[in-house]
Amino acid sequence: MHLGIHVIQFLSPDGNRGIAPELAKVARAVEASGATRLTVMDHYFQMEAFKPATDPMLEGYTTLGFLAAHTSTVRLGLLVTGVTYRHPGLLAKIVTTLDVLSGGRAELGIGAGWYEREHLGLGVPYPSTAERFERLDEAIRVCLQMWDPDNDGAFEGKHYRLAETLCSPQPIRRPPIMIGGGGEKKTLRLVARYGDACNLFAGDKDVVRHKLDVLRGHCDAVGRDYATIEKTLAYSQTPQLEDVDGLLRDLEDYAALGIETVILYPPADEPAAWVEKVGTPLAARLKEIRPA
Repeated sequence: MHLGIHVIQFLSPDGNRGIAPELAKVARAVEASGATRLTVMDHYFQMEAFKPATDPMLEGYTTLGFLAAHTSTVRLGLLVTGVTYRHPGLLAKIVTTLDVLSGGRAELGIGAGWYEREHLGLGVPYPSTAERFERLDEAIRVCLQMWDPDNDGAFEGKHYRLAETLCSPQPIRRPPIMIGGGGEKKTLRLVARYGDACNLFAGDKDVVRHKLDVLRGHCDAVGRDYATIEKTLAYSQTPQLEDVDGLLRDLEDYAALGIETVILYPPADEPAAWVEKVGTPLAARLKEIRPA
């Protein structure tokens, strides 16, 4: 089992000037811990259901570029890119740039988007749920075509039309695609069709088991090998985050369901120190757990 670290807060006791130094410390700590993935959110306002929307929030891909410069092995991505925020041709180019400059460590985490307040606040169109999923399907196909060195032709979709899908340089490796969310009719069907990884939320383990069963069914329907999809879990059960033994007992249950990577959210207070204290021993012990 693998460990990922997901940074969702950018508060610093030193104010705005302290954000970059703390992020650099987090990056170095994550890499030293043995974690395999480092992610940040794709939001422009902090999530108001979690913390005040006025709390600091950084643009995701700029942040990943900064993190790439402070790491050398850990995989980098957004958990997850909102499809509404960037034209897919430009998104493919952004992720490609991250991949080339990080030495082949970029991944594309992507989803339909949901935070209406920041769309309206910043003047970004916020289509219906149905349209956002149509755009998600097309955006993934645009990215895959952009990353096909043998196809730089046109793309004609309902929502996106590209006269040519030229992408030079090509990524060092085709960025893996993680599709976030557990929607059974649309999201998990897209995972089966296009995804290299899914991302579910921790909670009721029977629900997680059911979601994976649904994904397996979608894979069967399209002739996809279910085993080729990495099963990841966003885990934010904060009362247990200081208890490595307790975390391991809980995560073993998820591994038994087939979860291969667990992604933890470090607390806002000194996240780098938390990664060193908790993440390092946890990453080592997780490697001993073999998912079902």
